[in-house]
Amino acid sequence: MENVTIRMLAERLQLSTATISKALSNSHEISEETKQRVLALAAELNYVPNPYASSLRKKSSHTIAVVIPEVADSFFAEAINGIESVAQEKGYHVLIYLTHESFGKEQAILKDFQSGRVDGVLISVTTETAAAAHGLAQLVKEIPVVFFDRVCEEVTAARITTDDANAAYNATAHLIAGGCRTIGLLSASRHLSISNRRAEGFRQALASHQLPLTDASILYCSNDPAETRQLLKTALQHNHYDGLIATTEKLATAVYLACEELSLAIPGDIQVIGFSNLSTARFLQPSLTTVSQPAFDMGHAAATVLFKALKSSSFPLQEQQQVIPSSLIIRNSTKAPAR
Repeated sequence: MENVTIRMLAERLQLSTATISKALSNSHEISEETKQRVLALAAELNYVPNPYASSLRKKSSHTIAVVIPEVADSFFAEAINGIESVAQEKGYHVLIYLTHESFGKEQAILKDFQSGRVDGVLISVTTETAAAAHGLAQLVKEIPVVFFDRVCEEVTAARITTDDANAAYNATAHLIAGGCRTIGLLSASRHLSISNRRAEGFRQALASHQLPLTDASILYCSNDPAETRQLLKTALQHNHYDGLIATTEKLATAVYLACEELSLAIPGDIQVIGFSNLSTARFLQPSLTTVSQPAFDMGHAAATVLFKALKSSSFPLQEQQQVIPSSLIIRNSTKAPAR
């Protein structure tokens, strides 16, 4: 069935669209008789107001966008909950856009925002974004934008992050305290600032404990699960790692699968830590020691900052920087500190 529009009502009643709109909003400018004619026809035709079209006329969509790589990662699922807790309180809708780690898809999404479809954007960038940030730089000039978790260092904008370097340092130090001496860091990207900060924390921990950094210390993995698992199996067969730090949930899962296929015992043969917010981490065999990120708090903080900017054009949005600490949750995939 065709949607009934204000224009259709206007044509049926031989009135202007402005008169129809004012009558539907009970404007004092319209006579009671005309209001009743409009309302009667609207009821007869089952007219339903289009809030999106109305918001465009008011130059506000009452909608914000959340652009993320994926929803399978529990971090982003929790972050969305934090964002929506603020948006609902403000009476805003939330549109979720998935880039699937594709810079091309991200650029197409950002271009769509230039039409006024959303009032503001919360974004966690793809692994490819840093290579070409001009699209984001332009968007920041046009509408309020807040980066959370994964930021683009080349663009000046509000940022809500966690202490990734410190978290990686603490994870590495925990493995060293448990007896590890040949530790590998599994990284998702050579370009993402979040990956680079974790790598820096890892390097600092090795240096602080007088352990060598070799060509095999940092492994750069693929977005393809099968390729990553094969890379891991090859690395584990040719290097004598006694500890691994997976910087994403997918990589932590890949480590468990690779170790199972190679009959490597965790934590007997190799100790494992994962950056993960998985609620099921404690049910893995063995339970996974994790760097737990404050996903809900980061989403809540990002949305809070964005809405301050939407409320006041004078709010210094681009100056907003927040770092919310992560925590190391020790479970059975690592060993207790050696005495």
